[in-house]
Amino acid sequence: MRDRLLAAARPLFVAHGFAGTSTPAIVAAAGVTRGALYHHFEDKAALLRAILEREAQAIAVAIEEVDQPEMTPVQRLLAGAEAYLAAMSVEGRADLLLVQGPAVLGSEEVRRIEAGHGEASLRAGLEEAVAAGALPDLPIEALASILSAMFERAALDVEAGAKAVDLLATLRAVLVGLFHSHPRGQVGRRIP
Repeated sequence: MRDRLLAAARPLFVAHGFAGTSTPAIVAAAGVTRGALYHHFEDKAALLRAILEREAQAIAVAIEEVDQPEMTPVQRLLAGAEAYLAAMSVEGRADLLLVQGPAVLGSEEVRRIEAGHGEASLRAGLEEAVAAGALPDLPIEALASILSAMFERAALDVEAGAKAVDLLATLRAVLVGLFHSHPRGQVGRRIP
């Protein structure tokens, strides 16, 4: 029943927004009673939080699927960036995670949700790149925060109609430039 509620609420939140989606509409779409909704979720915000958890988990899985043991840290970060943008292109996902989630639950709560999923993968990749000498020894949390903001903006732009191929090329250029800027990095060498 919990899964039915999540499956029914997601498209309603995407189509009408959190404020524009009533709990009676959710229970009607799920084919359950209002009591069933409140048995599984404290309130509508808790339902949104559960949806955001699923969305963040789906992004983490997409990133993990492209990771290969033979990849260099640079290749992992580039593949992860591409997988992130592709995963965020799922209809409504960017709006749910980057607009509605922070508006309803607050930015800090959404960051906590993301920290356990896709952002954890980014931090691990950056730590690996620093340990391998491919990146300058910058504060990982600060670097992850700045790169996350860049990725999130790209996802919002794709949702708004920008060409994903252009944004991917730009993300790739920024990441490659970051690696090339490090004196111990791979300056002068082509990064695939």
